[in-house]
Amino acid sequence: MAWEHILTEIFLWFGLYSIVAISLNIEYGYAGIPNFGRALAVLMGAIAVGGITNRLLIAMFGISGNFAVASGIVKTEVNEIISSDPYFGIGLIILSIVIAGILGYITGAIFILPSAKLSEDYLAITLLAISEVTFMVSYYNPDIIGGYYGVSTPDVLAFVPGVYRVYIFTLIILFTLVVTYLFAEKLLNTPYGRILRAMRENESVVKSYGRDIMVLRVKTVAIGSAIASISGALYSMYTANVIASSFSRVEWTFYPFLMILLGGLGNNRGVLSGVFAFVVAKVMLTTYKYEIKSTLHLPFEAVWLEYVLFGIVAILILYYKPEGLIKEKPIITKPIRTRMK
Repeated sequence: MAWEHILTEIFLWFGLYSIVAISLNIEYGYAGIPNFGRALAVLMGAIAVGGITNRLLIAMFGISGNFAVASGIVKTEVNEIISSDPYFGIGLIILSIVIAGILGYITGAIFILPSAKLSEDYLAITLLAISEVTFMVSYYNPDIIGGYYGVSTPDVLAFVPGVYRVYIFTLIILFTLVVTYLFAEKLLNTPYGRILRAMRENESVVKSYGRDIMVLRVKTVAIGSAIASISGALYSMYTANVIASSFSRVEWTFYPFLMILLGGLGNNRGVLSGVFAFVVAKVMLTTYKYEIKSTLHLPFEAVWLEYVLFGIVAILILYYKPEGLIKEKPIITKPIRTRMK
């Protein structure tokens, strides 16, 4: 594989995973909410593209019949329109991202409600269970996003020559990451960010100052889920095909947790460094898996080496360097900075 393709894949996955990791850092790194159901929010982004946007297009073009078949028909028609009218494709990108953000926000707020008052351990397990149930329903119910067959979605960049499509989409994802990063930095370097850290360290102190822990948890998970859903929508538009099995808990929950642990909790710059290190290792392992297998004489497929190595890395980080690559720093807002001067 040419190096330009490897670098493109690294930056593409760096962008997607960074958006998810930042959303998880808001919830877990700052607020101390162990959202083991992160994959649920990413899946909502896929549902926004494959389930909602697709149905809007089907209704717009008056196509009837089975949802999966109708999706294939509308994809062909919409691709022809986008190839001659780029603004239609750009509009679809914006529409899908907006729908994903709204759906993720609502879903995050609703699904945290049954478990918002639980302690950390029970909260993590409950959110994981809710995520898995939703994943299974989406996988086995063809009416949502085509079930295990999946559904086709329009190529929003059909006006771009095929050889350049991946580069343009990578730039779109990286641009979205920059906006997400700036939003998160602005949001968390405020009194709200300090409240989240206080809640993470000692909920009783926050309660004693009259703040409602449940409201804070619901608000934080809703914001984090909205951001993560955007990543799911971007990935779905990039693949132009939505299938529930692409949004497993390993890829979209456990890996992002490992990334933020590697980079440093409560630190978005650290999170980006952790994501980059993880993605580079993952892409290299995937690209050169056959060479690794033959060189090391592995008795199993090299793809399983990825899970083994990342599991070992997680244990080593927690044991030897729990603060991550970049240590968390105190939040200094404008009033505090003025006082310091």
